[in-house]
Amino acid sequence: MSILILIASILLLLVLISAVKLNAFIALIITALFVGIAKEMPFPEIINSLQQGIGSTLGSLILILAFGVILGNLLSNSGAAQRISTVLIKLFGVKHIKWAMALTGFAVGISMFYNAGFIILIPMVFAVAVSTKQPLTYLGIAMASALSITHGFLPPHPGPTAIAVIFKADIGKTLLYGILVALPALLVAGILFPEFIKKINANPPKGLFESKTFQESELPSFTISLVSALIPVILMALATITELSLPETNSIRIILSYVGNPTIAMLITVLFAILFLGINRGQKTQDIMEKSSLALTSATMIILIIASGGAFKQVLIDSGIGSDLATFFEKSTLSPLVLGWLVATIIRIAIGSATVAGLTAAGIVQPLVASSGISPELMVLSIGAGSLMCSHVNDTGFWMFKEYFGISLKDTFKTWTVMETITGIMGLFGVLILNQFVAA
Repeated sequence: MSILILIASILLLLVLISAVKLNAFIALIITALFVGIAKEMPFPEIINSLQQGIGSTLGSLILILAFGVILGNLLSNSGAAQRISTVLIKLFGVKHIKWAMALTGFAVGISMFYNAGFIILIPMVFAVAVSTKQPLTYLGIAMASALSITHGFLPPHPGPTAIAVIFKADIGKTLLYGILVALPALLVAGILFPEFIKKINANPPKGLFESKTFQESELPSFTISLVSALIPVILMALATITELSLPETNSIRIILSYVGNPTIAMLITVLFAILFLGINRGQKTQDIMEKSSLALTSATMIILIIASGGAFKQVLIDSGIGSDLATFFEKSTLSPLVLGWLVATIIRIAIGSATVAGLTAAGIVQPLVASSGISPELMVLSIGAGSLMCSHVNDTGFWMFKEYFGISLKDTFKTWTVMETITGIMGLFGVLILNQFVAA
C-alpha cells in the first residue's frame, strides 16, 4: 500500500505543477497533506509533520541561504565573480571550462555541505556562463555533480561519517576509497554528461545575480575576489581538521568549531565582502544593502519551495512509507554491497533525504556486514551511492537546482535527476570493482 501511495503522491505533484500550473510551493504542501491523509495519520500529526519538516529544513538552511544570497550578490555586483571566472578561463580555456567548474566544486565540496557550497559557487557559474557564452545548465551540472558526489561519498560529510560509525569503518580509509570511487563518477556525471544537455536553456530569477560585464579597470583584484569566495571553505575546512585531530577541550578546536560553523563562516564572509568588495572600493553601505535586499527578494520563492520540499519529505518519513519499504528488503539474499545500495536507492526515491536514506539502509544491512567479509568502508560507499540515486520532487536539492536555474520541471528531471542517477550507478560500479582488491 505504501508504494502505491508514494507513486500516487508523485503523480499528483506532477499534475498540480505541470497541468494545473500551481506554484510548486502550494503543490508540495497539498501533496504532503494527501500523503498524510492516505496513510491515515491524525490531522494534528500531519500539521506537526509539515511544521517540523519546514522548521528542520529552514532551521539549518535559512541563515546560510540568506547570507549566501547576499554574498553571491556582492561577488557578482562587485565584479569579483567575473574576476575569478576570467582567471579560470585563462587557465582552462573556454573549451574545457566545465573542468574548472567540476574541479572547483569538488575542492569546495570536500569541506563544505552541499547547500552551502552550491550557494557559494553559483555566482561564479553565472559569471563564467556570461563570459564564455556557455549554456548555464551545462556549467551548473558540472559544478553541482561535484558537490553532490562529495556529499554522498566523502567524510566529513554527515551521511558518510554517520554510516561509517554504524559499520565501524575507518574514516581515513573511507575517505581514500571514496576519492577513488568519486573521481570516475565525476568524470561521467560532471564532464561527459553535460555535453548532452547543452540545448536546455536556463532562466534564473531576475535580480538574483548581476549579469553586467565589467571593464578590466572596474574589477577587484584576483586575491581579494578569491579570498571573498573561499573564506567559508577555509574556515569550515579548518574546523573539520581540528575536529579530527585535536581533543574536544583544545582551545583552538573550540574557536575554529565556532567560526567554522556554516552560519558563522558565511556571516564573517559577508562582512569581509561588504568591507573589501564594497566600502573599500568607494561604495556606500546603504547602496550595498539596497542591492542585497533586492537579491533577497528574488530568492524568497526559492526559500519557500525548499521549505515545502522539506515538509513533503517529513510527512513521507513520519507516515512510515520509508520504513515500510525498508522492511520489504530485510530478508533479501543479495550481496550486502548491492543490497545496501538498492535499499538506500528505494528509500531515497521514497523520502528524498540522502542522509535519511543512507542511515536507514545502513541499519538494515549492518547485521550482514560482519559475517559477509565485506569491507565496512566499501559498505559506506555503496550505501552513499544509493542515497544519491534518482533525486526528484521530494528532494530539496531538486528544487534548489530548478529554481536557481529557472528551468522547467521536465528539464530538471533531464538534468539534475539524470546527473544524480549517473552518480549513484557509477558509485556502485566503482565499489564493486574496488571490492575485488580490498579485504575487510
